[in-house]
Amino acid sequence: MVEWTESERRTVTAVWDKINVDEIGPQSLARWVYSQQTGTSRSVSSHGKVVLKALDWAVRNMDNIRGVYSELSRIHCEKLKVDPDNFRLLADCITIAVACKLRSEFPPKDQAIWQKFLNAVVDAMGSQYT
Repeated sequence: MVEWTESERRTVTAVWDKINVDEIGPQSLARWVYSQQTGTSRSVSSHGKVVLKALDWAVRNMDNIRGVYSELSRIHCEKLKVDPDNFRLLADCITIAVACKLRSEFPPKDQAIWQKFLNAVVDAMGSQYT
């Protein structure tokens, strides 16, 4: 379980409040798809929004991220057969898309806290793979 200071909680919430899911979701997934050198499509854009909307669960449940994503992890592992490394890569793409959008409103200290948060999400999404 990840320990969060009140300052970290406020930072994660503040960053999340600045994110436009309909914009950052498609951008994040498109970056990931581009990094995999496959084509983009409308389904990529739609799924990007779904992924970002699912981050809201983690923001609202920072003390139980693993529990919140347990079923989603199982589905990705058993049904969808998603390589768990993809969660880490997508988290990096999300951070890049957020940084490109927020620029000076996303200083290095906030980026580090945001990455700590996304690392907890990545860990939770990979929990059913072990």
